[in-house]
Amino acid sequence: MCICINCEYVDRCTTYHAVEEQHQQAHLTALPNFEATQPQINVNIRTIDDGVEMEWDVVGCLSFTKDSGKWSRLRPGELIPT
Repeated sequence: MCICINCEYVDRCTTYHAVEEQHQQAHLTALPNFEATQPQINVNIRTIDDGVEMEWDVVGCLSFTKDSGKWSRLRPGELIPT
């Protein structure tokens, strides 16, 4: 799971914005203004039927500052992206 959902900067981060783009999800912000330091992204690639599915997860980041539940507070009632 992406560590970003519990990060203080999730709604301002250009890295998370790129992950949202890859997952074709609505952005938390249109214009992120925070550059993460050394984010580490795992990309899992799976074949499904006649296509390919890619899952992008930020698994490490020197800028990570824990704020448990930050994403959920920004999107109350929505399922946490996995």
